[in-house]
Amino acid sequence: MKKIILVAVIALISFTAYAQAKIEFKTETIDYGQIEKGSDGVRVFEFTNIGNADLIIQDVKSSCGCTVPEKPKDPVAPGKTGVIKVKYDTQRVGKIRKTITVYSNATEAIKAIKIKGEVMAASNKSILEKTG
Repeated sequence: MKKIILVAVIALISFTAYAQAKIEFKTETIDYGQIEKGSDGVRVFEFTNIGNADLIIQDVKSSCGCTVPEKPKDPVAPGKTGVIKVKYDTQRVGKIRKTITVYSNATEAIKAIKIKGEVMAASNKSILEKTG
């Protein structure tokens, strides 16, 4: 009986040691390209849990207040996909180069993803179309 219990405990410890979440992003950089001031600044990073345990995104932080990330609320099961939504303030004209840091229980516990692009001032043509 003691041998059976010992084997069961060793098996449980072995399984627990190998049960890990692993995050794989469809892309680690989203390029907004050139977008007009005031346009939609929301983009989505899609990822898959390629591990064998539930993936829990504990937190997501951006490198500045102009970028607001939103993490999934629920764990992502093995083989399933999830999204991290990012909203950039497109009222700010200029280059976009921001980093979003993802904190999770994955094998790579801290992962950096990025957005880039450029917000352009409204063109004269766009102003005329809106007023005319």
